[in-house]
Amino acid sequence: MFRNDLTHSGVYAAAGVPRLNGVKWAFHTQGEVVSSPAIVGGIVYVGSNDGKLYAIDQQTGSEKWNFSTTARVASSPAVANSLVYFSSYDGNFYAVDAVTGKLRWKFRNAGERRYAATHLHGSLPTGETMPDPFDVYLSSPSFWSGAVYFGSGDGNIYALDAASGSLKWKFQTGDVVHASPAIVDGKLYVGSWDSHFYALDASTGKQVWRFKTGEDPDIHNQVGIQSSATVASGVVYFGCRDSNFYALDAASGKQRWVFANKGSWVITSPVVHEGKVYFATSDTALLHVVDAQTGAPIDTLNYQWPIFSSPSIAGNTLYVAGQDGKLVAIDLMTRKSAWVFQTEGSRRNLAALSKSDGKPNYEAAFVSNFYDDMLVGIGKMHAVGTILSSPVISGNVVYVGSADGSLYALQ
Repeated sequence: MFRNDLTHSGVYAAAGVPRLNGVKWAFHTQGEVVSSPAIVGGIVYVGSNDGKLYAIDQQTGSEKWNFSTTARVASSPAVANSLVYFSSYDGNFYAVDAVTGKLRWKFRNAGERRYAATHLHGSLPTGETMPDPFDVYLSSPSFWSGAVYFGSGDGNIYALDAASGSLKWKFQTGDVVHASPAIVDGKLYVGSWDSHFYALDASTGKQVWRFKTGEDPDIHNQVGIQSSATVASGVVYFGCRDSNFYALDAASGKQRWVFANKGSWVITSPVVHEGKVYFATSDTALLHVVDAQTGAPIDTLNYQWPIFSSPSIAGNTLYVAGQDGKLVAIDLMTRKSAWVFQTEGSRRNLAALSKSDGKPNYEAAFVSNFYDDMLVGIGKMHAVGTILSSPVISGNVVYVGSADGSLYALQ
């Protein structure tokens, strides 16, 4: 499932790729690959914004089957009991047969949508309600105790019977829920765009506690939780668009510590490994290493383009990907770059959309702060093969999707 397990650890028991030999294969779709892959039984499952879920042979990169929905599949699939579970922007949650791709059941929510607000990010016209183009992910399901759990644009967190799709319970938050739930010790942890982070009883859906993050009532820029939480050693870690990174006590919801990111969003899910927390920021393009117990800074690595993709660890290597279409492997012993991979889109278009120092040349893509021009500008920037998908490691291969429409297998 997304981030490997129910804690969303992002840590994989695999050798990984300490040294890059090259591309094992690249599988091409007709839309941006925002989804992160799930790998089970020699098959790679991944969604695409072309509206399809794909099953791909792990060794050869050849297609085994695809399942069509009527809108973007920006959810990362979960696989359990020979079924693949995922959401689509068409408002349905699907369960399909993992071997054949045939529909087993589907569940209709009350209406999938993106987070929306007036004067969004300072865009014009000020009185117009605008869907947020940076709300790029759908909630990815978690499988636990015979049920699947996920959030929705209708503001609900759902628990469905995994075999039949029947509703077990739903919990209404105040806005869109596109983060993915972590489940530990019978409790479900997930954030909402209503600025609250929730802990629920996973069996009943009853609220255990909730935690309030920041607000931004004017331009709605510094508000909302896109980051999916990681739970480790009794602590819940997650990022927020209020520019803070939080560590909460898992039992009580009390704040352990907070790390301020000076106005920069934290969209990524963190990795907790050997007493350290690794997380990345958006506009400031930083990878922070902090002490898991205190939040004290240990190290900061500087990149050039915003980071939405969540970092992953296998062995002594951390993998982090940016919106410049580059996947960077970092040696955890030295915290130096071991290798860098560029997507096809990045190799073609990065230079034209970068400044002389390598940072994004937003002036080349955005002509005004009118909302429509913002959408066009984002599309132009994604031409660099932006990586929004999070890297998944299986054996000695790293798998990651790109806005250039490809899923890459690197060895």
